[in-house]
Amino acid sequence: MRRTSDSSSWAIPGFQLAMDPDTVRGPDIAFIRRERVPHPAPVGFAAFPPDLVIEIRSPNDRPGDMLGKVGDWLSAGTRLVWVIDPARRLAHVYRSDGTQSTVDSLDGDDVLPGFSCALDAIL
Repeated sequence: MRRTSDSSSWAIPGFQLAMDPDTVRGPDIAFIRRERVPHPAPVGFAAFPPDLVIEIRSPNDRPGDMLGKVGDWLSAGTRLVWVIDPARRLAHVYRSDGTQSTVDSLDGDDVLPGFSCALDAIL
């Protein structure tokens, strides 16, 4: 884990989600609330899950593999996972309470209150 030069964010190479056997995942994008970042910041892989994970589906990703990643994140304690499918211009949203939906606009729910973004604006 390394703080960026402007001190506004952290660069994290990955998250250790489980041990014995070790499970390390590196999301495309992750968000961690500032109050959850430990002090001092750990070196290397973070041993805690992010609050939000964003995975961008590529044409070579198999659906079962992507669902396996989603399951790993949610089992480790991630509260919200967005799987964005640029080819289909939609996103699958998975929540820690077990609910899921397919959307064309992202909403931060209670993880990022007030955040919303139409996929048309970014795809």
